[in-house]
Amino acid sequence: MDAPEPEATPFSAVTAQTSRVSRAYQSYLDKSTPYVTYRWIGTGALLLVFLLRIVLSEGWYIVCYSLGIYLLNLFLAFLQPKFDPSLSQDEGLEDGDSMKSPLPTTRDEEFRPFIRRLPEFKFWHSATRAISIAFACTWSELFNVPVFWPVLVVYWIILFTLTSKYILLRG
Repeated sequence: MDAPEPEATPFSAVTAQTSRVSRAYQSYLDKSTPYVTYRWIGTGALLLVFLLRIVLSEGWYIVCYSLGIYLLNLFLAFLQPKFDPSLSQDEGLEDGDSMKSPLPTTRDEEFRPFIRRLPEFKFWHSATRAISIAFACTWSELFNVPVFWPVLVVYWIILFTLTSKYILLRG
């Protein structure tokens, strides 16, 4: 009357282990959620170790540059609102309703708080993951592409300046 157990295939064993590791990882992430300061200190320390690795090894500048571009992208997404109020203002202009104020004029209008496009936890998690992956890439010669690093630094500064100016003017 006992049903025979299905045979354990290698695929099902790998799937079971992957799901177990995924649950444990998610559990650690959930436990770390309230410790914002400690999480960022850990990420800063990891970034410092990564930068020390780059400086002392005198290589992997393209990995460092790629990480910088990705972190800049994350930071700008963190600063931007999820719902852009300037877009809702422009909608009224298209309909011919140019007199409508973007601010609430009556008590019945709903207050919309600032909601970030990228929440702090996702920003931290993505940044930490990216730094970890970049650090792992510095241990492979495959990613040690010879480049003239001052050009990358100047290009990154120009990109940062132009992007920040665009974000600030758009507001």
